[in-house]
Order: sequence, then structure tokens, then C-alpha cells
Amino acid sequence: MDEKSEKIKNTKINRVLGMFILFFGIIIFISIAFTETFIGQMTNLVAGALLFVIGAGMIYQSMRTMKKLQ
Repeated sequence: MDEKSEKIKNTKINRVLGMFILFFGIIIFISIAFTETFIGQMTNLVAGALLFVIGAGMIYQSMRTMKKLQ
């Protein structure tokens, strides 16, 4: 396999992984409504925000890389 097709493959994998992490972050955001304590809600907020940002960043980076390769 040549280098360009390897990068495209890795970019697609990163996009799918980013979508999974983003989806998981959204689920944690939703779980804030079902958490009883304030500390639990803030913990879910921070964890959800981190996962959301990481997932969105991975998707954005893979889109930029894919545009550059094509």
C-alpha cells in the first residue's frame, strides 16, 4: 500500500473514532439530568465536555487531513 492510501485509511479510522467519542460525550451530557448530587452533575459536565471536545477535534482534524489529501 502506498503512503497516501495509508493516510486516507488512518483518517477514516480517526473520523469514526471521533464520532464514537463525541456520541459518548453526548450521552454523558444527557446523564446530568439523572444525577442527583451537584458534585455528580459537575463531574458529568466536565467529563462530557472533555469527551465532546476530543471527539469534535478528531472529526475536524480528519476532515482537514482528508481535504488536504484529495
